[in-house]
Amino acid sequence: MTHQLKKEGKFTYLDVGEGKPIVVLHGLMGGLSNFDGVTHFLSKKGYRILLPELPIYEMPLLKTNVKNFSKYVLDFINHIGCDQVILVGNSLGGHIGLYCTKLFPEKIKALVITGSSGLYESAMGGSFPKRGDYEYIKKKAEDVFYDPAIATKELVDEVFETVNDRNKLIKTLAIAKSAIRHNMAKDLPKMNTPTCIIWGKNDSVTPPEVAKEFNELLPDSNLFWIDKCGHAAMMEHPEKFNDHLYNWLLSRKF
Repeated sequence: MTHQLKKEGKFTYLDVGEGKPIVVLHGLMGGLSNFDGVTHFLSKKGYRILLPELPIYEMPLLKTNVKNFSKYVLDFINHIGCDQVILVGNSLGGHIGLYCTKLFPEKIKALVITGSSGLYESAMGGSFPKRGDYEYIKKKAEDVFYDPAIATKELVDEVFETVNDRNKLIKTLAIAKSAIRHNMAKDLPKMNTPTCIIWGKNDSVTPPEVAKEFNELLPDSNLFWIDKCGHAAMMEHPEKFNDHLYNWLLSRKF
């Protein structure tokens, strides 16, 4: 991404386009570039796209949890001076978006989740990440996508570096436990914020049944599927993802 990162106080973020504010939340092993397609498209459609770097590895260990990340997002929304925003989140970012919406519904005009944790999560694939085993990490990264070629060497190297950094690994495991602890099944029926659910039909991290459950539990939600697609729909099929998202925003007059 060629846009310049802004650094203001505790926030580092991208700010692209002008118009209605959309705050985008990346996942645990994700980065701002995962949303390049969304940013490029929506910033030309009358939206201001804001992508904060979540302090995944900067928070003190005892504060490394979904609730504190949600408070960080609220602080960011206040920092940029917005009364209300649309939140878009993938994986852990979706979970943070859901929790933020639960805690601060007056700040969230609408929510968009894709491959979100919050009900069920198997990002570790049921096994502890093996430090030092590059091929194992490579296979795990490829399993996130329907098309394993999406897991470039650059992406695999980044994940490999994370799990071989002791501090980052401890924080990663703390977040994974927090995601399980902050299960939202009981909260969702009380959350009336309009929600767009976009899901890969071949997501093996948060399987299709999870999307159906989100759709059933959230009172005002719409579910859209993308075929031949894994856990990160906005990376694997950016055009289809954008079509679903933009058409939903238009239909809801957002």
